Amino acid sequence: MTELVLARHGQTDWNLEGRYAGQADVPLNAAGINQAQSLAQRLNGRRFTAIYSSDLQRARQTAEILAQRLKLPLKLDPRLREINQGQWEGELFTVLVERYAAEMTERRRNPIHAHPPGGESVAEVARRVIQAADDIARAHPQGSVLLVAHGITLAVLICQSQRIPLSEVYHNIPENADPVVIVWLPGRYPLIEDGQIEG
Repeated sequence: MTELVLARHGQTDWNLEGRYAGQADVPLNAAGINQAQSLAQRLNGRRFTAIYSSDLQRARQTAEILAQRLKLPLKLDPRLREINQGQWEGELFTVLVERYAAEMTERRRNPIHAHPPGGESVAEVARRVIQAADDIARAHPQGSVLLVAHGITLAVLICQSQRIPLSEVYHNIPENADPVVIVWLPGRYPLIEDGQIEG
């Protein structure tokens, strides 16, 4: 049994503007750096066996601030990247609603399997993120691991660990730099889709 302390990266300008970042390599803004520093102060004194992060810049910057404060080496894992938003990356949500009305409607109807043009579905994200979490938990079977990543990435782990259907993933996105603690048991989480277990 491994405790995972999930931390979403600090704020970016695209967060403020309402742009879909996906796997675009957007840096933290000044507020995001301050959020990461505040989180490092909150977590100071906790004992972690490791810190893992997405390799995208906004997560990596956040994790580097935490790793320096906690005096632990940082391990990067590209499987922890945010959902690939394809052609939607960099676009304002308000523009997408108009330009991709049919696709946005389909995502609301089928939030697990719908995907942006050229992007990933939540189910595809879940498969890589669950495998990453399993590998991390197996490497640290009795420890507490700090995991820094992105909104959808972390929402998948929250849903899986709490047996919440993946259709609720968009309602479980944590706030920037606001930690969520879960317990992860490797090999125990088939995809949970609308209450059904996919083995």
